[in-house]
Amino acid sequence: MARTNRKLLCNTAGAAMVEFALIAPVLLMLLFGTLEFGLNVYLRAVLEGAMQQAGRNSSLETAQSGQSGIDAAITAQMHNILPNSTVTFQRQNYANFAAVGRPEDFTDSNGNGVHDAGECFLDINGNSTWDADAGRTGIGGANDVVEYTATVDYESWIPVASALRIWPTTRVQAKTLLRNQPFATQPSWPTVQVCS
Repeated sequence: MARTNRKLLCNTAGAAMVEFALIAPVLLMLLFGTLEFGLNVYLRAVLEGAMQQAGRNSSLETAQSGQSGIDAAITAQMHNILPNSTVTFQRQNYANFAAVGRPEDFTDSNGNGVHDAGECFLDINGNSTWDADAGRTGIGGANDVVEYTATVDYESWIPVASALRIWPTTRVQAKTLLRNQPFATQPSWPTVQVCS
């Protein structure tokens, strides 16, 4: 029995296979992770470039009627890279750059720094409810500032992550902020005080 154990301890045949079996999962995850990261960086760069071009196109007066064409051009660029990706768009417009992402002003009756039901507020976007972001939906008019957002969702390339539902989809988002050209007089943004 001792002689057999000594023979087994000295036998190195198949050791490379065992070592590879230990290293292969880590190596494959590193390889897939690098590919996924590279795809994400590349997709973000292409999306940023497409958004900059779309932003320049959408700030012109002719863009008022051509938004679907601008969206289609960005979607086509993304589908050249990832045919099964989902591309969505959102546009918010503001009176000026200082108003981007700001909440509607309100009277803080109880001094807690949070808008509570019943506190009066200035309804900037005209929807009769207080909003944490006072932007209006759409591209606005002349001289308005537009925040143009594109979001691309695509299935993860890492088979293990998809199978285990760790992160079945990956999201890449790009935003651009531009002022529309002054092709007309900027309309005033009527504000109504709402107390409810």
